[in-house]
Amino acid sequence: MEILDRYIDQLLEKSSPQMPVWNIEKIKQGSKSSWNYMDGCMINAILELYHITKKEEYLAFADNFIDYFVREDGSIESYSPEEYNLDNVNAGKTLFALYELTGKEKYRKAIDTVYSQLKHQPRTSTGNFWHKMIYPNQIWLDGLYMAQPFYMQYEVTYHNGEHCLDSYNQFLQVYHLMRDLRNGLYYHAYDDSRQAFWCDKVTGLSDNFWLRALGWYAMALIDTVDVMPEATLGKEKHELIRIYKELIDSMLPYQDEATGMWYQVVNRGGISPNYLETSGSAIFAYAIMKSVRLGILDESYFGYGQKAFDGICANYLSEKDGELQLGGICLVAGLGNKEMREGTFDYYMREPIVKNEAKGVAPLILAYIETMFHENKF
Repeated sequence: MEILDRYIDQLLEKSSPQMPVWNIEKIKQGSKSSWNYMDGCMINAILELYHITKKEEYLAFADNFIDYFVREDGSIESYSPEEYNLDNVNAGKTLFALYELTGKEKYRKAIDTVYSQLKHQPRTSTGNFWHKMIYPNQIWLDGLYMAQPFYMQYEVTYHNGEHCLDSYNQFLQVYHLMRDLRNGLYYHAYDDSRQAFWCDKVTGLSDNFWLRALGWYAMALIDTVDVMPEATLGKEKHELIRIYKELIDSMLPYQDEATGMWYQVVNRGGISPNYLETSGSAIFAYAIMKSVRLGILDESYFGYGQKAFDGICANYLSEKDGELQLGGICLVAGLGNKEMREGTFDYYMREPIVKNEAKGVAPLILAYIETMFHENKF
C-alpha cells in the first residue's frame, strides 16, 4: 500500500531520538525526550517492518533510536525502575529483538534493568502488578499490554519459565475481576482498595468500556500467547486463547457496519459526541489479523480486521500540502489523581483528538504488516 509506505518514510525522515514527531504528548508538554511507551510502540512496529521487509534502514533507525537511551552498563537514560510505572516496561520489548539482531551487550544488560522493575513491582491482594506507584492498588487494562508480553518473553528466554504462571495468573485475575458478564467487555480499571474517587465502592470498577484499553488488553493476550511455549504451558496457553476469542467475539457486535471501526466508548456508539477512534480500531485490526495468521482464530475472522484497517485508511488517513496525516487518535485517557479524570462518558469525550500520534500510528503499521503477511504468505 504505497500511501502507507510514504507515510512511514515521512515520519522516520522527520524523527530523531531527541524529537520523534509521533510523540505528541511530549511535543504538547514541551518536555525533553525520554524512555516511554509511545516511542516503544513505534520502535517495535519499525522492527516488525524490518523483519518482514528486510530493509536495513528500518533496523538502523530502530537501533539508533534505542541506542541513544541505553548506556553501556545497561542503565537507561531517563528511566528509573523504582518509579514502578508499568508504562515504562513497554519499550523494553524492543531490546530483545535489537540484542538478537545487533549483538550489543548493553541491550542484554538493559533487558535485566527493565526486568528489575517487575521483580519488585508492588502488587494488589490478587497478585497483580500495580499500574503505577502513584496509582496504588490499581489494575488498568493498559498495564497488561505494557508489562506482560515483556514479562513472559523474559521468563521464557532467560529464566527457564520460572514465573510464567505468575504472568498467566495476572491475566486470569483480570478476566474474573474486570469483565462484564452481560456483554463480555472489560472495564478500563479496577481499584483493589476501593479508595479511588472514580471506582464503584462495591465492585472497585471504573464506569466505562474505553476502546483503546480493550485494545491494549487484546494485544497483551495475543502477544503474550505468541511467546508462550506449547510444550510447558499448553494448558495455560489454550486458556488465554479461549479468553482472547471470547473478547473478540464480544467486540464484533460493536464494530461499525459502515467503516469497520469502533467507537471511543465502545458500547455507546449512538450517543453524541462519541466518535470512531483510530488507535483502538487499529489495535483490534492488528490483533484479529495476527491471530488468524497464528491459527488462533479461523480465516473467517480476517475480514473483520481487514475491514477495520481499510476503514481507518479511508476515513482518517489523508494528505494535505504533500504531507500525509493520520487523524482520529485519542491523545490519552486515564483515571488519575485529578478529579477531571473521573472515567465518565463525558471524560472520554473531553480528551484531545490528535493526528500522527504513536498510539494510533504504531498499531496501524502492525496491522499493515499483517495484511502483507496475508497477501504474500510470508
